[in-house]
Amino acid sequence: QVQFVESGGGLVEPGGSLRLSCEASGSIFSIYRMGWYRQAPGKQRDMVATITSGGSTNYADSVKGRFTISRDNGKNTVSLQMNSLKPEDTAVYYCNLFVPATATTYWGQGTQVTVSS
Repeated sequence: QVQFVESGGGLVEPGGSLRLSCEASGSIFSIYRMGWYRQAPGKQRDMVATITSGGSTNYADSVKGRFTISRDNGKNTVSLQMNSLKPEDTAVYYCNLFVPATATTYWGQGTQVTVSS
C-alpha cells in the first residue's frame, strides 16, 4: 500500500500562485511516475502534469508555461508550482503515483484549489 500526505491548496486571487506538495510512503518501487490530476465539479478527472523517475515531464496544454512539476526521488515527493492562476484552474487536485512494474495506480485524498477574487 501507498500513503500520501498532500499540502498547499487554498484560496488565491486570479494571477496568483500556489505550490502543491505530495509525499508518498509505503510499498514504492524504485521506478514510478508521479503526477497531479484535477477534478472540477461536474467534470471528469484530468491530468495536469506528470513526471517520471528519470525526470521526463508531461503537461496538459491548459497549464503549459504556467505550472511546473518537480520531484525529489530521495524523499518520494512531487511538487506542483502553479503561477498565473485562473478561475478555471479551480478544482480538487489529486496526487497520483503509477508503478509500471505492477500497472498499479495510487491516489492521494485531494486538496482544494480555488481561484477567485
